[in-house]
Amino acid sequence: MNIQDWFHLLWQQVRETAMLQWLAVALGVAEVLLARANKIWLYPAGIAATALSVFILFEAGLFAECLLNLYYIVMSIYGWWFWVKKRDKPAVKVSFSNQRDWLNVMLIVVGGFIVLYTSLKYFTPSTVPVMDAFVSATAWAGMWLLAKRKVENWILLNISNAVAVPLLFHKQLPLYAFLTIFLFIIAVMGYFQWRKTAQQNKEEDSYLVPSIE
Repeated sequence: MNIQDWFHLLWQQVRETAMLQWLAVALGVAEVLLARANKIWLYPAGIAATALSVFILFEAGLFAECLLNLYYIVMSIYGWWFWVKKRDKPAVKVSFSNQRDWLNVMLIVVGGFIVLYTSLKYFTPSTVPVMDAFVSATAWAGMWLLAKRKVENWILLNISNAVAVPLLFHKQLPLYAFLTIFLFIIAVMGYFQWRKTAQQNKEEDSYLVPSIE
C-alpha cells in the first residue's frame, strides 16, 4: 500500500468515524495535555474518555480491550485519589522513580505481558498477540507511575506508543496511528517538563531537610 492509498484510507476513516468516537478521542487528547501540564483534571477527562471507549469497544465485540480500558479507569480513580490533597497533608509532588518503583514497573510489565499474551494467544483470534500484549503491559506500568506522579511514567507510555504506531498501521488504522504519534510528541514534552519540576522539588527538599553526615 503506497502513501496515496494510506491517505485515502485515512480520509475514509475520518468520514466514517462516529461522533461518539471523536468525543472519546478528544477527551483522550485533553487527558494527555492536562497530564503534561501536571493538572489533576487529567483524571476526570481520562475516566470519561476511557468509559466511552469501553462502550465503543464492547459494541465492536472487542471484549479483551474492554477489560484493559476498565483497568485504566481503576488506575485513573486511584491516581485521582492519590493526587488529591488530604486534610493537613500536602499534595503529592512530582518526583523521580526509586529502586522500589522500578521493581514494581518490572513486575507489572513482565506479569502483565505474560497474562495478556497467554490470553490473546489461546483465548482470542488475535494475529498480533506479542505486540498487542507488550503495548498494553508497558502502558499499564506507565499508568501506575503516572498515578504516583513519577517522571518516568512518560518513558513507559512512550515505549508503548512507539510499538503501537507500527501495530496500528499494520492493522490499517492510520487515524489512530497518527493520533498515537501526536500523543508520543506530547509525552516527550511532558517528560522534560516533569523532569524539570522534579529536579526543582528535589532541590527544595534538600534545603528543608539537612543531610546527616
